[in-house]
Amino acid sequence: MAKAGMLGMGRYVPDKRVTNHDLEQFLDTSDEWIRTRTGIEERRFAEELETSDMAYYAAVKALESAEVKAEEIDLILVATVTPDMPFPSVSSMVQHRLEAKNAAAMDISAACAGFIYGIATAQQFIETGAYKHVLVIGVEKLTKFVDMDDRNTAVLFGDGAGACVMGPVSEDKGILAFDLGSDGSGGKHINKQGDFLEMNGREVFKFAVRQMGDASMRVLDKAGLTKEDVDFLVPHQANIRIMEASRERLELPKEKMSVTVNKFGNTSSASIPMAMVEELENGKIKDGDVLVLVGFGAGLVWGSLALRWGR
Repeated sequence: MAKAGMLGMGRYVPDKRVTNHDLEQFLDTSDEWIRTRTGIEERRFAEELETSDMAYYAAVKALESAEVKAEEIDLILVATVTPDMPFPSVSSMVQHRLEAKNAAAMDISAACAGFIYGIATAQQFIETGAYKHVLVIGVEKLTKFVDMDDRNTAVLFGDGAGACVMGPVSEDKGILAFDLGSDGSGGKHINKQGDFLEMNGREVFKFAVRQMGDASMRVLDKAGLTKEDVDFLVPHQANIRIMEASRERLELPKEKMSVTVNKFGNTSSASIPMAMVEELENGKIKDGDVLVLVGFGAGLVWGSLALRWGR
C-alpha cells in the first residue's frame, strides 16, 4: 500500500497590504488594540482577483515544487467557503486553467479546517491506490464577505491561497494520523446568512482554545506519538492567543510554532498551507520533522494532522 505525503507546496499572496494604521482611519479601533488581542499587524486584500485566480497561482507553484505535471494530477480538491460563484466549483475552474485534463475536481466546505479535511481526503484516494497525485488547495477571498464598518470582523480577515501536491512517499514519511470533527450546535457563533460574515468572538474563542489543544493531543495519540516527538506546530492562523494556547498544550517553545497571522491575518482554509510555505522557505521545517497541523472554523468544525515531512 502506498504511503501518502506532501510532495511540494506553493502559495499566492495578494499584493495589497492593509495595515492596522490603515484601518484606524475609518474604524473605532487602534493598532495597539488589534495587535494585543489578535497578533495581527497587517493583512492582504485580493481586490480584483477572484478566488479561482489565487487558487490557480498557488497551484502552479505547488506543481513546480513537487516536479509534477498538471496532466499527472488525478484529483483536485479545493477547500474554500468563498467560491467565485455557487457553481461551477473553484476546483473545476482551476482544473481547466491548469489544463489538468486527467483530473477529477471537487470543492470542500469546512471553513478554516478545510485544508486539513482536504489532505485527509486526498490520503484516502492515494493510500487505497485509486489515485496517485492529488492537488489540494486552501483558498479564500474573505474580504468580499467582511463588513468593513464592523470593527469586530474587519480587523481579522485577509485573502490568500496555499496549495499542496500529494502523492506516494517513502514508508517512514507522510501522513501519520488525522482527527476531524464537528459540533454543529455552534454554527450560530460564526456564519454568513446575509451579505456579511457574522461572528460571536467570545464563543468562538472559547471553543477554539479548547478544541485546538484537544485535537492536537488526540492526533498524537492516534499516531502513537507524544508531545516530545513534535518538532513543529502549524496552527490555523486566527488569533495569536488561541495559537499560544495550542503551543502551551503541546509544551513547545515559541520557536517551534509557525506565526504568520501578524502578516496575513486570518485567511481561513488558506492559512495553514500559506504558513507551511513560509516556514519551508525559512528553513524551519526540515526533512524528517514531525509536524502537527491543527485548525478550527465555522461549523463549528475542527481538524488536526500529524505527519513526518519529506518524500
